Amino acid sequence: MESRIKVAGHPVHPMLIVFPLGLLSTAVIFDIAYALTGNADLSVFSFWALVAGLVGGLLAAIFGLVDWLAIPSGTRAKRIGAMHGGGNLVVVVLFFLSLLTRLSDNAYLPNVVPLVLGVLGALLAVFTAWLGGELVYRLRVAVDDDAGLDASNSLEREGVVEVEA
Repeated sequence: MESRIKVAGHPVHPMLIVFPLGLLSTAVIFDIAYALTGNADLSVFSFWALVAGLVGGLLAAIFGLVDWLAIPSGTRAKRIGAMHGGGNLVVVVLFFLSLLTRLSDNAYLPNVVPLVLGVLGALLAVFTAWLGGELVYRLRVAVDDDAGLDASNSLEREGVVEVEA
Protein backbone atom coordinates (compact mmCIF):
# COMPACT_ATOMS: atom_id res chain seq x y z
CA MET A 1 0.00 0.00 0.00
CA GLU A 2 1.59 3.24 -1.12
CA SER A 3 1.55 6.43 0.91
CA ARG A 4 -1.09 8.97 -0.07
CA ILE A 5 1.11 12.09 0.12
CA LYS A 6 4.58 12.03 -1.41
CA VAL A 7 7.33 14.45 -2.36
CA ALA A 8 9.69 13.38 -5.14
CA GLY A 9 8.24 9.87 -4.92
CA HIS A 10 8.81 9.41 -1.18
CA PRO A 11 6.17 9.44 1.58
CA VAL A 12 6.13 12.61 3.70
CA HIS A 13 5.29 11.08 7.10
CA PRO A 14 8.55 9.12 7.52
CA MET A 15 10.52 12.17 6.32
CA LEU A 16 9.04 14.29 9.11
CA ILE A 17 9.18 11.92 12.08
CA VAL A 18 12.96 12.05 12.44
CA PHE A 19 12.86 15.66 13.63
CA PRO A 20 10.42 15.32 16.53
CA LEU A 21 11.93 11.98 17.57
CA GLY A 22 15.39 13.49 17.59
CA LEU A 23 14.36 16.69 19.31
CA LEU A 24 12.20 15.08 22.00
CA SER A 25 14.74 12.40 22.84
CA THR A 26 17.52 15.00 22.91
CA ALA A 27 15.41 17.09 25.30
CA VAL A 28 15.36 14.13 27.69
CA ILE A 29 19.12 13.66 27.37
CA PHE A 30 19.73 17.34 28.09
CA ASP A 31 17.33 17.22 31.06
CA ILE A 32 19.34 14.32 32.49
CA ALA A 33 22.58 16.20 31.81
CA TYR A 34 21.11 19.28 33.55
CA ALA A 35 20.07 17.16 36.54
CA LEU A 36 23.61 15.77 36.80
CA THR A 37 25.53 19.02 36.23
CA GLY A 38 23.20 21.88 37.19
CA ASN A 39 24.25 23.69 33.98
CA ALA A 40 21.21 25.89 33.22
CA ASP A 41 22.17 26.19 29.53
CA LEU A 42 21.30 22.51 29.11
CA SER A 43 17.79 23.06 30.44
CA VAL A 44 17.26 26.04 28.10
CA PHE A 45 18.14 23.87 25.12
CA SER A 46 15.86 21.13 26.42
CA PHE A 47 12.96 23.56 26.73
CA TRP A 48 13.26 24.75 23.12
CA ALA A 49 13.89 21.23 21.82
CA LEU A 50 10.57 20.26 23.45
CA VAL A 51 8.76 23.16 21.76
CA ALA A 52 10.20 22.35 18.32
CA GLY A 53 9.71 18.59 18.82
CA LEU A 54 6.05 19.02 19.72
CA VAL A 55 5.36 21.21 16.70
CA GLY A 56 7.17 18.74 14.44
CA GLY A 57 5.35 15.80 16.01
CA LEU A 58 1.97 17.34 15.34
CA LEU A 59 2.93 18.10 11.74
CA ALA A 60 4.15 14.52 11.18
CA ALA A 61 0.90 13.23 12.74
CA ILE A 62 -1.20 14.95 10.09
CA PHE A 63 0.56 13.06 7.30
CA GLY A 64 0.48 9.81 9.28
CA LEU A 65 -3.27 10.18 9.80
CA VAL A 66 -3.84 10.66 6.06
CA ASP A 67 -1.90 7.44 5.36
CA TRP A 68 -3.70 5.55 8.15
CA LEU A 69 -7.14 6.55 6.82
CA ALA A 70 -6.25 4.89 3.51
CA ILE A 71 -5.47 1.51 5.11
CA PRO A 72 -8.33 -0.96 4.55
CA SER A 73 -10.53 -1.60 7.60
CA GLY A 74 -10.35 -4.93 9.35
CA THR A 75 -6.66 -5.46 8.58
CA ARG A 76 -3.80 -6.01 11.00
CA ALA A 77 -2.19 -2.89 9.49
CA LYS A 78 -5.20 -0.78 10.46
CA ARG A 79 -5.01 -2.06 14.07
CA ILE A 80 -1.23 -1.62 14.33
CA GLY A 81 -1.54 1.83 12.75
CA ALA A 82 -4.17 2.81 15.33
CA MET A 83 -1.86 1.65 18.14
CA HIS A 84 1.06 3.52 16.55
CA GLY A 85 -0.91 6.75 16.16
CA GLY A 86 -2.67 6.49 19.52
CA GLY A 87 0.58 5.72 21.28
CA ASN A 88 2.25 8.68 19.63
CA LEU A 89 -0.63 10.88 20.75
CA VAL A 90 0.15 9.80 24.33
CA VAL A 91 3.85 10.54 23.68
CA VAL A 92 2.97 14.07 22.57
CA VAL A 93 0.72 14.55 25.62
CA LEU A 94 3.50 13.39 27.98
CA PHE A 95 6.03 15.76 26.42
CA PHE A 96 3.47 18.59 26.37
CA LEU A 97 2.84 18.02 30.09
CA SER A 98 6.60 18.06 30.62
CA LEU A 99 6.69 21.43 28.89
CA LEU A 100 3.71 22.78 30.87
CA THR A 101 5.15 21.73 34.23
CA ARG A 102 8.26 23.78 33.46
CA LEU A 103 6.16 26.89 33.04
CA SER A 104 4.83 26.72 36.60
CA ASP A 105 8.30 27.01 38.14
CA ASN A 106 11.05 28.63 36.14
CA ALA A 107 10.41 28.49 32.40
CA TYR A 108 13.61 26.61 31.68
CA LEU A 109 14.67 24.82 34.85
CA PRO A 110 12.89 21.47 35.19
CA ASN A 111 12.27 19.71 38.45
CA VAL A 112 11.78 15.95 38.72
CA VAL A 113 8.23 15.88 37.27
CA PRO A 114 9.11 17.15 33.76
CA LEU A 115 12.09 14.80 33.69
CA VAL A 116 9.95 11.78 34.61
CA LEU A 117 7.30 12.75 32.02
CA GLY A 118 10.02 13.09 29.38
CA VAL A 119 11.56 9.73 30.20
CA LEU A 120 8.13 8.06 30.06
CA GLY A 121 7.43 9.77 26.72
CA ALA A 122 10.78 8.63 25.32
CA LEU A 123 10.24 5.03 26.44
CA LEU A 124 6.78 4.95 24.88
CA ALA A 125 8.20 6.54 21.70
CA VAL A 126 10.62 3.61 21.35
CA PHE A 127 7.65 1.23 21.34
CA THR A 128 5.57 3.35 18.93
CA ALA A 129 8.59 3.66 16.62
CA TRP A 130 8.83 -0.14 16.62
CA LEU A 131 5.14 -0.24 15.66
CA GLY A 132 5.90 2.15 12.80
CA GLY A 133 8.65 -0.20 11.67
CA GLU A 134 6.20 -3.09 11.86
CA LEU A 135 3.86 -1.16 9.56
CA VAL A 136 6.55 -0.49 6.97
CA TYR A 137 8.84 -3.50 7.12
CA ARG A 138 6.34 -6.28 7.88
CA LEU A 139 3.04 -4.94 6.56
CA ARG A 140 4.42 -2.83 3.67
CA VAL A 141 2.37 0.25 4.53
CA ALA A 142 3.65 3.33 2.62
CA VAL A 143 5.93 1.15 0.46
CA ASP A 144 5.90 1.97 -3.23
CA ASP A 145 4.27 -0.76 -5.31
CA ASP A 146 7.30 -0.59 -7.64
CA ALA A 147 9.76 -1.18 -4.76
CA GLY A 148 12.49 -3.74 -5.27
CA LEU A 149 16.21 -4.14 -5.77
CA ASP A 150 15.92 -2.99 -9.39
CA ALA A 151 13.09 -0.48 -8.97
CA SER A 152 12.91 2.60 -11.13
CA ASN A 153 14.17 5.94 -9.83
CA SER A 154 11.44 7.70 -7.84
CA LEU A 155 12.23 10.95 -9.67
CA GLU A 156 11.46 9.33 -13.03
CA ARG A 157 7.78 9.21 -12.12
CA GLU A 158 5.42 12.00 -13.10
CA GLY A 159 5.16 14.99 -10.80
CA VAL A 160 7.36 16.14 -7.97
CA VAL A 161 4.56 16.26 -5.42
CA GLU A 162 1.92 13.56 -5.51
CA VAL A 163 -1.35 13.49 -3.60
CA GLU A 164 -3.52 10.48 -4.33
CA ALA A 165 -7.23 10.63 -3.70
